[in-house]
Amino acid sequence: MSKATRTPANIVYILADDMGYGDVSCMNPRSRIHTPHVDELASGGMRFEDAHASSAVCTPSRYSVLTGRYCWRTRLKDGVGWGYSSHLIEDGRTTVASYLKSHGYRTGCVGKWHLGMDWPCRDGSYPATEGDVDFGRRIVNGPCSFGFDYFFGISASLDMPPYVYIENEHVTALPDRVTGNDDKKRFWREGPTGADFHHIDVLPTLTRKAVEFVRAAGNHSSPFFLYFPLPAPHTPMLPTAEFVGRSRTNAYGDFVAQCYAVVGRLMQAVEEIGATADTIFIFTSDNGCSPRADFRELALYGHNPSYVFRGHKADIYDGGHRVPLVVRWPETIAPGSTTRQVVCLGDLLATCADMLGEELSPNAGEDSVSNLSIWRGEAKAAVREAVVHHSVNGSFSIRQGRWKLELCPGSGGWSWPRPAEIPRGAPAIQLYDMEADVGERRNVCARHPKVVDALTDLLTRYVRDGRSTPGTPQPNTGPVYWPQLRWLSERDLVQRR
Repeated sequence: MSKATRTPANIVYILADDMGYGDVSCMNPRSRIHTPHVDELASGGMRFEDAHASSAVCTPSRYSVLTGRYCWRTRLKDGVGWGYSSHLIEDGRTTVASYLKSHGYRTGCVGKWHLGMDWPCRDGSYPATEGDVDFGRRIVNGPCSFGFDYFFGISASLDMPPYVYIENEHVTALPDRVTGNDDKKRFWREGPTGADFHHIDVLPTLTRKAVEFVRAAGNHSSPFFLYFPLPAPHTPMLPTAEFVGRSRTNAYGDFVAQCYAVVGRLMQAVEEIGATADTIFIFTSDNGCSPRADFRELALYGHNPSYVFRGHKADIYDGGHRVPLVVRWPETIAPGSTTRQVVCLGDLLATCADMLGEELSPNAGEDSVSNLSIWRGEAKAAVREAVVHHSVNGSFSIRQGRWKLELCPGSGGWSWPRPAEIPRGAPAIQLYDMEADVGERRNVCARHPKVVDALTDLLTRYVRDGRSTPGTPQPNTGPVYWPQLRWLSERDLVQRR
């Protein structure tokens, strides 16, 4: 266990929504979108070239960021939550926020939650379903129930109703109208909208609130943790007037440019309180770019949000879950450094524990691995045994070293071949050599049956043990399923022990 830092560092964690690896110019030299603030972070810190969200869609990847546990272990086995969904994080589960709060941190969440919360019914009971919400009552089991001292944001994606700001456990204004938009890039579903809520103003409003949190934290001696999950560049893509045309691509590119300006605002806020040297500043994305960005249109400008990787948001291919990750910590990370270590966004919890010189309890961060040795430039061997990926339809993949095994015959998501478009006779599984074929075009499963068997057995053990890290086995919620192969019920797991 690494020695704890003498004074705990502040942490600012910015999580973009549906931003591709190729949208960051320090990650993609061919990017047509200039990202100066993230490039500045990279020049003062570390770029991760092989970082992954645990899922190719947002609710499960966000669950892993905060809990250090794969979301397929919960009741959510595929897909995402919605604006009225009940809370997904289990009662009593350790989160990054609750862990840091127990160590004296001031904790704040500003932005898109999308992990469920329990809305009040008109009769005062919980949780409410859509159409039966009393917006004047207290919301329970949201961010403030899972370790955050302060929350300001929205319940889910910006295209999912209800469209209201929530501050701590109450909406800031009751809905006074119903709005919706059918335009592809400016799309949002029809739903009740708060009197103070206008979609185009959401990103600027959240940015202002995040800056206010940092400035307020500067008045205290205790360290702070700001989790800032952006609602952008996810639909609706609504760049404000000053950013229209900024990227010289399309509306998606302009919205991406606005996101990078947001990063600059937070960097400036940290500098203003004199905390740059002792603040860990992290920028990443929850999954790959959405096809709503219009890949064909962006290609006309010479831009590919997925860079050289196959697929996009929702897919088991790397374009679905390989994400930009930049970490700056002047006290620890060598400026301008780069790593090819395979890491997962769920590693945050274990990294925080290592930073504080502690080990997590057996029922916390079951899939989280400390990245502190990577940050310090001390890691010689791989820090992770393997990383598990998950697509929107619940398909599994496991990556170990050069090998990536995909337990489905297609994308498991929205790119070709979709689950309903699998060519006749296609192999039920896929194996790719990520060193020789990073674009995942040559399926070599037939040539390496021992690799297939070994990775399948490893994934089975991860499922069976309820964890992928050393420690006491833990339970999963319900059976775990991967298409084309098997259900793994609790009975099956007992038989396999």
